[in-house]
Amino acid sequence: MTIVKEYRITNNCTVDEYRIAQLYAVAKMSMNETGGGEGVEVLKNEPYDNEMGKGQYTYKIYHLGSRLPAILRPLIPKDMLILHEEAWNGYPHCKTVVTNPYMKENMRVVTETMHLPDRGETANALKLSPELLAQRQVEYIDVADSSAISKKAYKEAEDPSIYKSEKTSRGPLDKPGWEKECEPVMTCYKVVTAEFKWWGITSTAEPLIQSNMKNVFTMFHRQLFCDTDEWFGMTIEDLRALEEETAKKLVEKRQQEATTRTDFS
Repeated sequence: MTIVKEYRITNNCTVDEYRIAQLYAVAKMSMNETGGGEGVEVLKNEPYDNEMGKGQYTYKIYHLGSRLPAILRPLIPKDMLILHEEAWNGYPHCKTVVTNPYMKENMRVVTETMHLPDRGETANALKLSPELLAQRQVEYIDVADSSAISKKAYKEAEDPSIYKSEKTSRGPLDKPGWEKECEPVMTCYKVVTAEFKWWGITSTAEPLIQSNMKNVFTMFHRQLFCDTDEWFGMTIEDLRALEEETAKKLVEKRQQEATTRTDFS
C-alpha cells in the first residue's frame, strides 16, 4: 500500500509573509545546492490559468549526482540521476509532482500543501477523500528541535532556538510549546504520497523517500525562519525578479563548475 503522510509545520509568521519567505528560501536553496554540474535547472517559471486554477507554474530538473541516497545509486545509471519537478503554486494551495524519466510511471512523489493561519489543528486541511484519510499518517515537525536533525547537518546560523530577528523581534523559539503561543502564526499542511515500484526494494524505498521528505521540510523551514531579516519586507515583484536572476545564475554556475571539474579531472 502506498504511504500517505501529512506533515504539519507551524511557523512564526503570517500566511502572507510565508508566501514571500518560501519563494526566497527556494531561490536561496537552489543556489546553495547547485555546482559541479549538479543542482537545479529551471526550465519554466510562468503564470498559469487552467483547470488547476490560477498561480505560478514551474518546471525544474534536479541533477542529483552524489545527492541521491546510497541505496538507490546502484539501481539507476549515472546519466539518469535526474528528477523532474512540476509545481503549481496557486497559493495558499500548492501541488508538486516529482518523477524520474528513467523509472517513468514507477516513481512518483506528489506533495499537496495548504497554508492556513492556525496552529496545526485543522483536521483535514487538504480535504482528502475518506480513502486517503484512512491511509494518512500525521506527523508534526518542530522546526526549533535540533535533535530532529543530524549533528552533521546542524548549523548554528540556522537554529531557530537561538535566532532572533532584528527587524521583527521574533525568536528565539526556545520554549517548549512555542508554537502554541507565538504570534504571528501559520501552519503548512503537506500531504506526501510516495510511489516507488521496483521489485525487491519498494518496501524499503517508499519509507526512505518519506524520511527524506521530512528531513527536507525540517531543514528548509529552519533556514526559512532564520532568514527572516533577509526576506521580511520583500514584495512578490521583488521575488519574481530574484527568481529570474537566480535561474540565470544557476545555468552559469552549473556550466562553469562542471567545466572546471572536467579540466582538473
